Amino acid sequence: MFFLLPRLLKRAALALLSAACLLATVPALAQSASAPPIRIALIEGLSGPFANAGEAVFRNLVWATERVNARGGVKLPGGARNLVVERYDSKGQNEEALAALRSAIDDGVTFIAQGNSSAVAAVLVDAINKHNEREPGRRVLFLNYSAVDPILTNEKCSYWHFRFDAHADMRMAGLMEVLRDDKALKSIYLIGQDYSFGQAVLREGRRQLAAQRPDVQIVGEELHPIGRVKDFIPYAVKIKTSGAQAVLTGNWGNDLTLLIKAAREVGYEGKFYTFYGNALGVPGALGESGVGKVIAVADWFPNQAGAASEAFYQSFRQRFPRPQDDYVHMRMQLMVEALAQSVEKAGGTDALPVAAQLERVTVNFAGHKGAMRAADHQFQQTLVVALMDKQGSPGVRFDVEGSGYGFRVVKTIAAERAEQPTSCKMVRP
Repeated sequence: MFFLLPRLLKRAALALLSAACLLATVPALAQSASAPPIRIALIEGLSGPFANAGEAVFRNLVWATERVNARGGVKLPGGARNLVVERYDSKGQNEEALAALRSAIDDGVTFIAQGNSSAVAAVLVDAINKHNEREPGRRVLFLNYSAVDPILTNEKCSYWHFRFDAHADMRMAGLMEVLRDDKALKSIYLIGQDYSFGQAVLREGRRQLAAQRPDVQIVGEELHPIGRVKDFIPYAVKIKTSGAQAVLTGNWGNDLTLLIKAAREVGYEGKFYTFYGNALGVPGALGESGVGKVIAVADWFPNQAGAASEAFYQSFRQRFPRPQDDYVHMRMQLMVEALAQSVEKAGGTDALPVAAQLERVTVNFAGHKGAMRAADHQFQQTLVVALMDKQGSPGVRFDVEGSGYGFRVVKTIAAERAEQPTSCKMVRP
């Protein structure tokens, strides 16, 4: 019995400690119950042909919200609240996206995020405009991270829509900064996905080529069904047969990866001027044959100079270490930071005061700065053009998706130079 006494006393002490801990957590539990998270509804193709692009978005948004939550969440008068991303699978289809929007609104979500299709974005803008007019007590905001048809911040601009990516005309102008100086280029082939964004890219490509490089001949121009072509060999054969020295495309997701693979298989050796050629399998598909031939434009690249930029990228790789998950978007980080900042300044999550803050928000993060233009809700930021090269080459410390190939920055375009005029006639509530 004497030897059991210390053990019994120890158990009693542990029991008292556990009880004390439980009592200590009661106020915290009560507080968290009274401060539910601020929900962001991600309406995206999370299944179907572009599921990999949808999952890349989800990872980026989750990482951005984790960072906000780690520093204490969004600070509001009633107490800090965390951010959470909730998934709504649109399968990349308009009707599915509209159904997802209705579900998100019925679930009480105020902030809607979408981007991987300008066609989907357009129907969401229309639906949100109608909903907010019909039910002002349940208004929602649309946060757009990559639907870049220029019409969304021009003729179809909306007070409830905010775009954080550079639109197609801005991206095209960035590519032209490099293409203009490619004096050896005399012929080019234009190809894109047959929907509003792909059509806008080809239209602007023709216009800017005529204005800046009238000596370059367009030897082919083609639109293909989006997300439905499994074999791009026939398209690649036409490109090669045309004699084009380069291809200009806004293709994204598997439509770009499969096009690039087909071009390699038929032995096409020209350059690719792309909007999204820096990830999702493209560098791995091309390998050595892509060195010096794939040009991409973006708001940020991993190999940009600066300690803050490098630390930002390194922390993403630590959070998502699998090579296939290596697709980080600076603009999505800025979008979440802008939302957190605007909700704090608005003092709550009501759509109207948050929108009033969002349209004048300025964000500084990881050495990157951007500001929302109130006239059309088009985010203004630096754009960067980069060239594919082998990892370890000058300016290419980091590769992409474990491929051994990365992108070296060749042109940086300041925000004031990347900015373009708008035809938006904003209707304000």
